[in-house]
Amino acid sequence: MDMPIAAHDIDYAEDLLAEGELDTARMLLEELAAEAGEYADTACIATEARQWFSFANPFERLAYRRVEQDPRELTQVDAPLDRLYAALAYVYVQKRDYELARDALKQAVRWNPMNCAHRLNLAEVYRALGDTREWAALSASVLERATTPQALARAFANLGHFFLSCDKLPAAEGCRRAAIRACADDAAATALASHLDREHPELAELSDADANAAVEGEGLATGANAEIAVCLLMCATDAADEGDRNEATRLTLLARDLVGAPACEALLRLIRESDAELSNEQGGE
Repeated sequence: MDMPIAAHDIDYAEDLLAEGELDTARMLLEELAAEAGEYADTACIATEARQWFSFANPFERLAYRRVEQDPRELTQVDAPLDRLYAALAYVYVQKRDYELARDALKQAVRWNPMNCAHRLNLAEVYRALGDTREWAALSASVLERATTPQALARAFANLGHFFLSCDKLPAAEGCRRAAIRACADDAAATALASHLDREHPELAELSDADANAAVEGEGLATGANAEIAVCLLMCATDAADEGDRNEATRLTLLARDLVGAPACEALLRLIRESDAELSNEQGGE
């Protein structure tokens, strides 16, 4: 059975949204989603050996494999289904139909679990529906998947507000500092920082060690996932080997912005050393 929709169908719907044609876009997107759902129910049945995704690029595929440690065969579908459902969710949010938006964004995350924008948007929909625990859980899931400082900062800021609502002030302060470290000019990070400075100025006296310990005590990391940076740099190396210098530079800059230049350089050295060792082993066989 062939995929009944194509990327250009979704491109057209997104163009309608950009032009403010919500009702027209909704009709088209719901029709496309129905066709995609029927196709997926027939042709994309998950098994213990195989699962289907709509990753945007090889990096997301590699990152999913390393972060999720999913041993199944990962099969790419022929259309960006995550974008289809994300666009449909946008329409529902504009119409304030948050339950339908939630269901659509759950599909977007299912088809591309590495897209942090889908996760953060779904988190906000859950928050609008009054489910703050799911809002926090989705925000926490971004920490190990974030590829940009902005996504990381927003996730930490969400968690900071959540801990504040639970009266876990040291954890809230730790998330504030982690958000600012990730992206000091992010709006969500600065909003959390301003709130804590105004309402709880005593938290400024908390040591960084204690603030980080409070976050780690909640089972969370205090910074970016180095595995994501490794995946970015591995894909950058592959792009450079294939002669795509622009893509290699883009991916390297993403890794640098995420973990910092010193860590990025150290990871690059490790990747090159590992590649050299593998090449020597293969040459000796």
